[in-house]
Parts: sequence; structure tokens; C-alpha cells
Amino acid sequence: MAHPREGWQGHGMPRRRFLKTGAGAALAALALGAGADGLLTGCSSDLADTGTVPLPRQDHPVTWPVYPGNAAIKSGLAPEQDATLQVYTWEAYINQAVVNSFAKKYKTKVQVTTFNTMNEAVSKLRSGLSYDLLIGATVDVLGQLIEGQLVQPLNHSYLPNISQAWPDYINPFYDQHWQYTVPYTIYTTGITWRKDLVDENPYAMANPWAMPWQPKYKGRVAILDDYREGICLGLMKNGLFDLNTTDYRQIATSRQALQDLNGLVNLRIDNNDYSEVPAGQTWITNAWSGDMAAAASYMPKGVNVDVVGYWFPPDGRGPVANDTNAVLRSATNPVLAHTFLNYMLDLPNVLENISWNGYMQPLTGVTPQVLVKEQILPPSLISTAVQPSTFRRGLFELQLPVDADALWQQAWLVVSNGI
Repeated sequence: MAHPREGWQGHGMPRRRFLKTGAGAALAALALGAGADGLLTGCSSDLADTGTVPLPRQDHPVTWPVYPGNAAIKSGLAPEQDATLQVYTWEAYINQAVVNSFAKKYKTKVQVTTFNTMNEAVSKLRSGLSYDLLIGATVDVLGQLIEGQLVQPLNHSYLPNISQAWPDYINPFYDQHWQYTVPYTIYTTGITWRKDLVDENPYAMANPWAMPWQPKYKGRVAILDDYREGICLGLMKNGLFDLNTTDYRQIATSRQALQDLNGLVNLRIDNNDYSEVPAGQTWITNAWSGDMAAAASYMPKGVNVDVVGYWFPPDGRGPVANDTNAVLRSATNPVLAHTFLNYMLDLPNVLENISWNGYMQPLTGVTPQVLVKEQILPPSLISTAVQPSTFRRGLFELQLPVDADALWQQAWLVVSNGI
């Protein structure tokens, strides 16, 4: 899946978009094609990973190896003095006020360098660019980072604030025993709608994922411009909840559902959920929780944020994702880097960060009630807050085998190019 910061624009609020560059070449290289009716062909329903990097799954957790020559730093070391901590992260993904407060407390300098896509970040790290920290690493690239020895194992003695995180992150399925990562942000993908303009309430519908498929809202329906989110919506509308499926028939079913949706509502595909729903341009769309958490900032004058609704299945059976933070092997200030990670796991700093970038961090002290009390989240959008049960029951969109990923991208290109 794409990331909240891919294609970001605006003030402190993220936007995602699927970058099509290179997709056609990848598809051609794999000799995948669609028939005249658009049906995906050329792959079996049992696709195997052709690489050697494990694909973490909730039912197949991964313990990554520690390589000779890339051990964790020793315990009991003092943070480096007269240093400049080099942070590598997404555009607009960390509150500069929090960075400044860390620099002041530890009498150091902090330089933040940004990237626009995870592919860009991994490529530049492989080319030899040197930083201390990677903030916002997605779960689907951890294998590349770890097996490429671009990140170093963590020394847990420097990270006591991990006790503030949800217990799940002491042993996450994608990095057993949190050898290389600590959690950063967490978010869901649900359905957003304008309560004052739409008759239906997804909480009362038999299949809320089918909410966009209503011709009476023609011209007012959108979906996110993200190949994983788009195909997943089509899957869930049809009662298919393997969001990492390699079955070409299921992918084709989703593709057809999205094409039908376009025929019904003259579908719009973009990542402007955070502004178009508050403005009333879009009445129904799938959306990222962090985008809608800040809807109040985009409401027209005189329109109360209470008219914006966000639905995510109460049983947690919907898309969920989280990002991670890691110390890079190239770090020249590894103790200071650990200290920064620990600082970003402390509740006051986390609340300050959320108040700016809109995306929750999974600390036990970050509850929906606290977010409302601190006026970070309007009460009417408390459903955008991610609960610990969401991590345990949610559906992660994880790294796919190469050939299966090509099928997903091809299906999305058929949909998006037809609009």
C-alpha cells in the first residue's frame, strides 16, 4: 500500500497517492495481460514468493536474524556530545516543535531530511547516504532494510519508554521481540460520509463497504488513489477479507466491482478526502483515519464538524497499518538516536506530535478520551481513534509476492485509466 505521506501537500495533513511511474514496465517485464473483457490472466491462484526475504504475516510472525558485524551498541554509553542528530523521514511527518524540544533538552542539534516515497528512501540508503534515524519505515520494507543491513539492532536498555506502548509492540508479528523497530504512527482505512447529505448510516447497513455503490449519489462519490486501498475496497464489498490475496480471480472480482462503481456514480479517484468531505464536494469515500481526525481544520465557516462521519467496523475487521522507527547502521550518533526514539515514546511528546500531524501513536496513554480532552480530536470523530483491539483484529495490507503485486497494480490501472 502507499503511505500517508506519499504525494503529500498542504498544512500538516497527509495525503497519499499511488505513483504509477514504473508500474507499466514492471507489468510488461512479467508478461502479465488482461483479456478483451479486462479479466486478469497469466497467473495461477497459488503464487509463491520468488525472493528470499520472509513475508511477515499475523499468522506467520518473523524473527529477523542479527548479522555478524551488525550488533546492537553496548549498554551504559552517554549520548554523543557536540553532535548533530541526522533524522530521515517523510515530508511533514514529525512536529518540529517536538524536534526542537528534544534538541534543547539534550543540548544537541537535529537535522531533519525528508523523502517522498519509501522506495526513494530505501534506494538512497542503499546508495550510501548516511543518517542516524529512519522515522516512519513501513512494515512492508523491513525485510529489505534488515537483510540489507541498513538498520542496526536496538539496545533495549536505552528505550525504557517502550513500556508506554501497547503490549503488542513488545512482540509485533513483523519484528518479533522488537529487535530492530519501535512503533511510530498507526491508522485505519474506513468509510467517511457527510451525515447531512447522505441518507444512509454505515453503522446501520448490512455491508457498509458497499456504501459507495449507490447511483443516487452520482458525482459525489470518491475513492482513494491507492492501488492497495482501492482493490481492498472492492474485495471487502464482495465479502472477501484476505487483503493480501494472491488469487487472480478475487483480484478480478474486485476490479470488476470498481468498474461497476464508476458506471454507477461517475467515480472520482483522488486523495483529497481530508478537504473534499468537509467542503461537501465528496459525500461518500473510503478514507484514512488520520486524515479525517483533522476534518475540523477544513470545515467551511459556519459548518460544524459534526456533519462528518467516519466508520470503521466495530469488530476491527478492516484495514489497519502502522509505521516504525529504526536506528540506521550508518548512524554516527547511535546513542543519541536511541535517546530520540525513547523521547518519541513519551506521552507528552507523543500528544504534541499527534496534535500537529493528525496520526495516532500506539501508547496506552493515547486513548480516545484523552485525545478529546486535549482537544486534539472532536468528539464526533472519536471513531478515527485506533484502539489496541484494532491492531489485534485488524487486517494489514502487507508486502505481496512480486507477481501477485503486479496483478494488483494491473487491476488498478484498468480501473483508474478508465476514469
